[in-house]
Order: sequence, then structure tokens, then C-alpha cells
Amino acid sequence: MPRPASTLLPRVRVLATGGTIAGAQARGARGYKSAVFSAEALIAAVPRLRELARIDVEQVAAIGSQDMDEATWRKLAARTQAALDDPTIAGVVITHGTDTMEETGYFLNLVVHTEKPIVLVGAMRPANAMSADGPMNLFNAVAVATTPAARGRGVLIVANDEIHFAREVAKTNTTQLGTFNSGHRGLAGLVNAGRPHFYAPPVRRHTAASEFTLPVRGALPRVDIVFAHAGMDRTLIDAAVAAGARGLVIAGVGDGNLGALALAASAAAAKSGVAIVRSSRTGGGVVERNIEIDDDRLDFIAADELNPQKARVLLMLGLTVSQDSRVLQGYFVNY
Repeated sequence: MPRPASTLLPRVRVLATGGTIAGAQARGARGYKSAVFSAEALIAAVPRLRELARIDVEQVAAIGSQDMDEATWRKLAARTQAALDDPTIAGVVITHGTDTMEETGYFLNLVVHTEKPIVLVGAMRPANAMSADGPMNLFNAVAVATTPAARGRGVLIVANDEIHFAREVAKTNTTQLGTFNSGHRGLAGLVNAGRPHFYAPPVRRHTAASEFTLPVRGALPRVDIVFAHAGMDRTLIDAAVAAGARGLVIAGVGDGNLGALALAASAAAAKSGVAIVRSSRTGGGVVERNIEIDDDRLDFIAADELNPQKARVLLMLGLTVSQDSRVLQGYFVNY
């Protein structure tokens, strides 16, 4: 006697963290509250998911992603790795708020070691809003996670019928559905009503090829982001160093530049052993070494393509391995 069709479907673990996709909006209200609905409620709202996969559900957190922190990252990474180490699970889908999704995605891209699909999904409208985007996003995310072509592509983000690489994507709009953009290399693919179409594979190291692991004890090194601006002095840089930062990411103007006062403070911090990464506040382009600032002389690190928030993630993990700026610069080239 043949088995029921449902037992032949791939198995997917859904790890829920909250966010707008699980949010609720009071009738007539402009605002809403994140992380109101449970993971089980989100799955129940999309009955056609049973056509794609057998779903296991785990509530890892129930927060808006503005409250995402290292402890939750660690728990999420551990639960993701444990799920994907199970040979019966084909992929993992993580429901997450959009505000810091790109940072969580890139973090997992560096610390989870697997070839299996990891897909982050969220929504720009709460679950009970008119024309909520969460159900279709979730359906498409599960479809991507069950597709053999998604293997080996690192962590992916699915939203608005688009598939993005976690390394490339950034949130670019406060409210519109098409907030996610992958400016440097473009989309990883498209997904049309549960039918994925992939483009070129990623070009930087990730997941199974990553050398990074989370330290068993102790927090990750403190890394702060300092936003450069016209008329900037050294106050914020000195304050971050005094607060115990072992690394600073400068969201520089233009090509990662700083005015004279802030540059002097950064040089002094680097001389004292603080890792200084120059990124850019522009939202696009490459920060190269030794263009307007002498990185070799000052012992700075150029962020290459990474925006400030992702540069911070990589620097935090890089500092667990080495404090040598040359080694750290290599990470920004390879990851």
C-alpha cells in the first residue's frame, strides 16, 4: 500500500523569532505590535504549506527585530545548526522582523555550517493588516527551502517574490513592500507563487566553507558603529573606545572618509589596538584601501562591499580569531 503523499514531502523546520510578520494591528490604528502571533498561528494562516512540506515549528524568540541581540543570535544559530544536522530535515525557514534581518542573515551565513537551505522571511505589514504580505512571503520561503537548487547558496532572504543572498541584501525603505535590495550583484533569484528561479551563485565564502565558529564562553568582542558627518569631531570615537570597544566600524562619508579630527581619533584608537574598519554611509559602492586615506600607514581595514552593519558582524567574528589588521582585511576580501 503506498504511503500518503504528505509523508513523501520534504521536512522543513520553521524557527520563529517574532517581527512584523507575527505582528497585530488594532482596528483603525496606524501602529502595531510585533511578535503577537505564535509560529503555529503563522503556519495555520497558510494552509497550502502542506502542499510543499511537512512543517516542524519552534518558537526561538518573540521580539521585534529592533531588539535582536547576541544572545538571541547564538540561540538561533544553535537551533538552526541542530535542525540542519538532522538528516531528515531538508531546510530551515526563519521568521524574522525586517529591521535587522540583513544582520541576522549575514551572521548565520558566517557561523552555521551546512549546504542545506536557510531562508529568512518577514513582512512589511502585520499579520492582520489589509493585504498582509506575510502569508505569501512565508509560502515562497518554504518553497525555496525545499528546492534542491537552493543548496549550497548560503543564507537566503525571501520577500516580495524576490530571493536575496544574505550577504548582498539591505533594507532600503521604511514602509514599502519592496524594501529589500541587493545593489552590488543583484538578486539571487525570483520565486513566483512557490516556483523558485535561481540566477548566479554567491561569490564569497559562506556557511559550509566558513572558518568562523562561535566562542563557547564569553561574549563576542564589542564593536561599535560611528556615523560620520560634516563637522564631526573625535567625541564619539573616543567615547566608544572608553566604553571598551575592541573594534570600530566607521560609516564614513563617500569612500569611507573622515574629517581631520575624527581621523586623528581613529588613528589613535588603532595605535592602541582597536581594529578600525572604514565602511561607507552611502549605501553602495566599494571602499578600497589607500585611496584618500593611507590605510597601510594608519593600520586601518577597508570594508570592501560591506555596509556598516554587516561590517560590524564580520569584525566581531574576525576578532575572535585574530587582532592582526592584515588577517582581518583578508576576511573582508573573502567574506
